[in-house]
Amino acid sequence: MRHRKGYRKLGRDSAHRMALLRNLVTSLIENERVVTTVAKAKEARKFADRMIELAKKGTLHHRRQAYRFIYKKDAVRKLFDILANRFQDRNGGYTRVIKLPVRRKGDGAELAVLEFVDYEFKPKEKKE
Repeated sequence: MRHRKGYRKLGRDSAHRMALLRNLVTSLIENERVVTTVAKAKEARKFADRMIELAKKGTLHHRRQAYRFIYKKDAVRKLFDILANRFQDRNGGYTRVIKLPVRRKGDGAELAVLEFVDYEFKPKEKKE
């Protein structure tokens, strides 16, 4: 039984797992939508919501905490300037995980989309 096990290990050691989650959250903040496996999406959701909470508080200390976790300075700027304002009236649940009906071709892993709840899909225009 897996009772009272705190997190998913994702088949990696702790440093590799943390780097993976930091990359996922950085990509999510930059693109506002990421396709990954279900387990990775569920685990990254916790960290993404925590980063939004830091951004909503908005002090210098919280900005420095976000810099410790997020790899790119532009992503932190976007987090504090744009995303914090978008979620100011929301008390939690900033991200959602949508399971996709297809599986990954190589290993058959379940795929999911991790995105912010107010994300609006805009299809790319086709070139003529």
